[in-house]
Formats: sequence, structure tokens, C-alpha cells
Amino acid sequence: MNELYFLEPEYENRVPEPPQPHSKINEMLFQFTGVVTIMLGIWYLWYRWTESLNQDALWFAIPLAFAETMMFIGTILVVINFWRINDTPKKSPPEFMDEVVEPKLKTYYKDRPIKIDIYIPVFNESPELVRHTIRAAKKVKGLPNWKIGIYLLDDSGNEEMAKMAAEEGIPQVLREGSKGRKAGAITYAMDQTGGDFIVIIDSDTRLFPNILLNTMGYFRDDSVAWVQTPQWFCDLTKGEPLEEVWQRRLGNFGRNAALLLQKAVGKIQVGYDVFANDPSMFFGVIQRRRNNYNASFCCGATSIHRTSALRRVAMARWVERVLEAEDRNKAIQELDVEYICYHTSEDIYTSILVHAYQPKRYKSVLHPEVESKMLSPLDLITWSTQRFRYAGGTIDLIKKEFKRFFKPGLTIWQKLMYFSTFWSYTGAIWLVILLFAPIIYMFTNIAPVQSYSMDFFIHLIPFLFFNQLALMIATWGINSNRGGQFFIAIFPIVLKAFWDVARGKPIKFVVTSKSAKSGNFLSLVKIQLGLIALYIIAIAYATAMYITGDRIFLTGYVVNILWSIFNMISLWAIVQAALYKFEG
Repeated sequence: MNELYFLEPEYENRVPEPPQPHSKINEMLFQFTGVVTIMLGIWYLWYRWTESLNQDALWFAIPLAFAETMMFIGTILVVINFWRINDTPKKSPPEFMDEVVEPKLKTYYKDRPIKIDIYIPVFNESPELVRHTIRAAKKVKGLPNWKIGIYLLDDSGNEEMAKMAAEEGIPQVLREGSKGRKAGAITYAMDQTGGDFIVIIDSDTRLFPNILLNTMGYFRDDSVAWVQTPQWFCDLTKGEPLEEVWQRRLGNFGRNAALLLQKAVGKIQVGYDVFANDPSMFFGVIQRRRNNYNASFCCGATSIHRTSALRRVAMARWVERVLEAEDRNKAIQELDVEYICYHTSEDIYTSILVHAYQPKRYKSVLHPEVESKMLSPLDLITWSTQRFRYAGGTIDLIKKEFKRFFKPGLTIWQKLMYFSTFWSYTGAIWLVILLFAPIIYMFTNIAPVQSYSMDFFIHLIPFLFFNQLALMIATWGINSNRGGQFFIAIFPIVLKAFWDVARGKPIKFVVTSKSAKSGNFLSLVKIQLGLIALYIIAIAYATAMYITGDRIFLTGYVVNILWSIFNMISLWAIVQAALYKFEG
């Protein structure tokens, strides 16, 4: 592929969608439907455990009810997370350091210019790709009293990269070895460049000119430790409007039907975002609404940090680790003061420590507007590697820092939000049971419930309806369907991450490739393909049994077929991604 494909007008001329507008009416509707969802969920699960279990097949009934209960915990956490939009008020950008420090330091920093360092860590990326990142960074605007520097944190050892940096007039920050990978490079650079604030971007991040003018004002509050801006990918597969697809197939009737459907559920693009890379749900809903709890966490690229906060927290953690070490003298000699934690999930790890720092209640800000453009993984092997690193890093982090959730430091709301991030990955465990339940029923004719009676549906349907209604209201204008499908489809990746962490296998930091690989990636989705095949066989078998009269319960037959079709559609989403060939 052309490594500079993103410069073509098809991608270069794209602009990000504005943030989801804050509607007080929508917010109140969500809060109402969210509370009703939780109440109905409790009512449903009480019924499931006390009245609906098939007493003749508890081996099947109990695991399924347990899986439903575990998934419902996730629903409660989502309602809490989505409760309200509480954006941090914007302020004008500061001119001097005395405007962004604690009151007791204002005299010392009186009229001192603000030094802002833009860091571009690189390892094995294309020099030409990085060149465009540098050129975009050069266009970033500042105030007259700001000193903005751009630094290439170069662990690549690539002569071509060094040549490009010299051509662009950008200093390289070089070090011996690559300890701590990206986090280590940033830690080393902070001691070399001495910025008051650092902007962390990836090798493919092209900053918009006004990013600092739009975000530095938050730091007038001296407790703000970092500002995270949303990541936005300019190269997502574009797709085609649903009304055009249906018109081509069904004429004007199809077009009108599609338009009517979209009035109810929002805009639908067929073929849009094959890999579910669109981060608008994550940044625009999940992270943005965590501002309400001072619990939005840093996501690395496109974040701006107060270096004094990173230094304070890192020193406190270093002291803590030395005191915990069996050989303190050895620890003093060997342990680095890690301004960014040396970990696969260095961003969220650092966020937890900063939020938990007790001497000063540091704040985080999710700035709602997009301030840069990036590139997304465009082949399944790169995408899967990235998602495995995200899952494994988060799971390993919880394993390492589990005790912190029982110590002072983090507020109860921050603990809930960080726990929610971890809990979302446990969904892969419960999904195994939910995915195989209809298959077991169709092959054995054994139901996990006492009966698919009217009483069962009276408890289930209202819960499902309000659950979907609440989600639709909270995410209005943002496409969450693709993400929901991939939540189901990637369960083997997440299960492998759990397994590797459980047996102590290190989760390696792998730089996400910025170019699409060619080849057949169906081998990566063999589990999903196997499940789809099993569903088809199970449906065929159950249908044959029903036609021959061996099965008389039409309701159970229909429910499990519909359940199977829903699961197959979700699993097929990742198969489509495996078959996708990027033509850039």
C-alpha cells in the first residue's frame, strides 16, 4: 500500500464530527430510563434465581443465570458512568507561569514564560510518516510568551529517521537502550528538555493548530494534572448511507423505509468502520462523562500534562517501591523514577497513581473537541495485536494494583470508574456461557428456564427494552452498534489476555503498525467461524426435530433461533474485518 495514503483528498479533507451536544432533556430521560433499567433488571434477576431455574438441569440453568447476573453488574456501572455530562469549564489560555501554579508559587514564577514540549516517541515507524507529524506540530499556535519545542524521542536507531529529523530541524532525544519503551523514552526526555507541560503524541498524530490555545486554559486550575483530547481517525472506512443501499435494492420503498428507521435509531452507514475503530463512543460518551467523577483517564496520544504533577507522583511512588523492597539499597540503585509508569498500559497506570496521590487532589479533564487526526489499524492482525495489548495491559494492571482499591487515595467514584474499565473485559468470560446457551438448547432440547412462559417474557422484555432505550438516549448521534458487535466478537482475544496474565506471561508493548498488511486473516477468526458453523448446524438440527414433531415447544425454538441469529451477526462482524482488503 501507499504509506502516505492518508494524504489523498478522500482522507485529508475529512473533518471530525462535533461533540455530542449537551441536552438537559436527554440527560433527564437517560437518568429516568437508566434507573428503570436497573430496577427492572433486579426484578428480572430475582425472578430468574427464585422462580425460573430449570430444576431438572441446574448444570445449565445456574451458569446461565450467573452469567446474566455478571453482565447486569456491567449495566449498573454503565448507568453510573453515563449519568451526566459535566464538562470542565473552558478558560482563556494563560500567558505566564504564575497563572498556572499554586498561589504560594506565584511570586516565584511571576512573568516567567511557559515552556511547552511536544514529544513524538518513535521506534520502527516510517520517517516520511513522522515527517508529516512534525510538520503539523510546527503549525501549532501559541501565545507570544510561550516557548514551544518539538522533540523526537527516537528509540529507532534508524539513520533515515535521524536524517529526516535533521532536515526538519527537530532535535532528537536519544538514550542508551529502550528501557520502559515509550514510557521510558518520555521519562528520560522530561529530564532533558525541562518543559513545564508536555504534549504526548504518536508518530501518526497530526495536531490541529489550535490545540494548545483550546486546552491550556484548563491548567489555570493548579490541580489539573492532564488534559486528554479525543483521538480521531481520519482513515475509517467510509461506508454508504443506508437509504442509498436500500434504494438500490428495493427502490423508493426501500429508501423511505431506511429513512424512517434512521429517524428512530439515528444515522446508519453500511460498511462504515469495518474494524470498529471509531473512538467517538469511548471518548465522546464514556470518557467525557467520567469528568463528572474526576475519573477520565489519560490515553497517551493527544494528551497534555503538567510535568510537576508527574514528577511529584513519580517520586512518591519511587519512595513507596523502595520501602516495599526487600533490599532497599539495591532498589535505590536500580529503580527509575518513572514519570510515566513502565507498563504496557502506561497511560491508565499513570492516571490511577496521579488520581490517588493524597497530598494534592489532582484533576483530569477530557476536552470534548477533537484537536488532531490519527491513523487506525487497517488489517486484522494489527488490530488484534492492539486490542490484545489493551486487554492484557488493563487486566495485568488490576492484578498489580488491586490493593489500591482498598486504600485511601482514589474516591469511591474513581474506584468505580476504574473498576468499570476492568469489568468490561470480564464480559468475555460470561459471554462464553451466553454464546453456547442457545446451541446447547437446540441440540438437547433442554431449556435453562423452567419454561418460556408468558411470565418469563413479562420479566425479560421490559428490562431489555429499557436497557436499549437508555443506551440509545445516552449515545444519541453516536454509532454504538459496531462497538456492541465487536464486544461479542473479540471474546477469544480477551480470554487469551486473561489466560496470559493468570499464568504470569508478560504482555509486551508492541508499536501499532501504521500501514495495512496484506494477506488472508481468516485464521485469526477460526473460533468465530467455528461458532457460526455450529449455530447453523444447531439451527438445522432443531428445525428438523421441530418439523418431525419431536419438539413441540414453538416458543423456545423461536427464541433460541433469534438469539443465535443475533450472535451470528455479531460474530460475522469480525469475519468481515478478516476479509477486508484496504486499497489505499
